[in-house]
Amino acid sequence: MRHKILITGASGLVGTHLSQLLLKKGYEVVQLGRSKKSGNIPSFVWNVEKQEMDTNALEGVDTIVHLAGAGIADKRWNEARKKEILESRTHSTRLLFNTLKQTTHQVKNFISASAIGYYGFEKTNDVFTEESNAGKDYLAHVTKQWESEADQMTTIGIRLVKIRIGIVLSEKGGALAEMAKPIQWGVSSPLGSGKQCLSWIHIDDLCALFAKAIEDTKWQGAYNGVGKTWATNTELTKVIAKVLHRPLWLPAVPSFVLKIILGEMASLVLTGSKVSNAKVERSGFTYAYIDLEKAVVHLLRKK
Repeated sequence: MRHKILITGASGLVGTHLSQLLLKKGYEVVQLGRSKKSGNIPSFVWNVEKQEMDTNALEGVDTIVHLAGAGIADKRWNEARKKEILESRTHSTRLLFNTLKQTTHQVKNFISASAIGYYGFEKTNDVFTEESNAGKDYLAHVTKQWESEADQMTTIGIRLVKIRIGIVLSEKGGALAEMAKPIQWGVSSPLGSGKQCLSWIHIDDLCALFAKAIEDTKWQGAYNGVGKTWATNTELTKVIAKVLHRPLWLPAVPSFVLKIILGEMASLVLTGSKVSNAKVERSGFTYAYIDLEKAVVHLLRKK
């Protein structure tokens, strides 16, 4: 019998890509979401607000990959949105734990998304490892609580891996796609100081890393889902402009302008962090994309 994997958040940027990778590798994949999905992947429904889910989703499942959560940058932050961002992560994880605790199943592995926001985005030159303390800002608060819910899985004998995802580079969404849009029209400039450090990873490498976490039972605990190198906001902007053959001529967008436009959410683009991938490398994982320009060339389909 093939290894069977249940994915939450399968329709998101990472979930879509990961689902296809796992299918190509011969896994059986099913998904769990707010509504039934059509397509080649069997779909089951849950209601996180009511703490209810179709337990048929667990039939024959060996591994759960938990990616579900409201998009951090999808809407401007207000108190209601911040509550939704937190609870979509903590309450969904809690529902999975309570369901596994109360039903008969064969789930052995729980691979949970997390984020490098765990360390906080502050002005510092520190390099963060998995042993570093959690930060003190809003996203650090969210991520810490999210991981605490996932940690409960170990109390019922399930192997837990938490992937602290960095800045994902993909042509279909996320930072790269959003930055490339104005640059394609000749409007290109760094944001704020431009010096904020981005711990990036190519979408192919991130999904391969999730596959490694599924397959290598030695993996336990937190792992930083970042690449081998960092880039500043200015460096990434320049690379995108070069790959798209567009000029980089506008001055940097001032921080105060972004704060007016984005409010508290401006911290997402005005701050950064240096996050180490050393633990991932020690595990024997091999990256396909180490060089930033080669990664951007591949994703934006330019030769």
